[in-house]
Amino acid sequence: MRDVPWWGLASAAAAPVLMVGGWTAAAAVQPHFDQVSETVSSLAAPGATDRWMMTLTFLVVGVCYIVTGLALRPARTAGRMILVAGSAAGMMVAANPVHAGTAYPVPHMIWASIGLAGLTTWPAGAWRRGPAVPWGLRPVVAAVAVAVLFALLVWFLTDLSTGAGQVGLAERVMGVAQAAWPLAVVLSCRSGRYQETLAPPIAVHSTTAA
Repeated sequence: MRDVPWWGLASAAAAPVLMVGGWTAAAAVQPHFDQVSETVSSLAAPGATDRWMMTLTFLVVGVCYIVTGLALRPARTAGRMILVAGSAAGMMVAANPVHAGTAYPVPHMIWASIGLAGLTTWPAGAWRRGPAVPWGLRPVVAAVAVAVLFALLVWFLTDLSTGAGQVGLAERVMGVAQAAWPLAVVLSCRSGRYQETLAPPIAVHSTTAA
């Protein structure tokens, strides 16, 4: 099975670091900002202090996801394309920020929904069967990953709709999990050498003269 190149490992490792670093730095310059109850989108909203920091974070992390999707050669093409599409949609969130006083920022909601769906479901399209498949791409592991990511997404959406006061925390936990899973899959692909079976082995029979 084809390996993941070094630049795929670099992009997968950079995504969670840049994400957490970006939203932490952006939150630090906001007056009276509560990371538990306020979303990262508000850090990129017009009127936010140094909103470019969170906007740039959205874009750079999206690029990292796309590079990782292109590099994840052992995975099925469907899963890789879902990851790339979800990442591209996430980058569009930066181009459609939330505006103060707008109850339903439709463009922002559409792109955010597509991005979250892609980053949650891509393992379902990436798994493979076979004895040489890395553990991160095995069907059961992929199913568990999707279940966990989906549960975190439900937590975020529930808190967002009910106003329970922990939407920022839920979003950050979900974001870290979404960023960490591509890295885990890449590491599983690079943890050993895998050979892709292109055809069943040809049996060679020897005959001996009677």
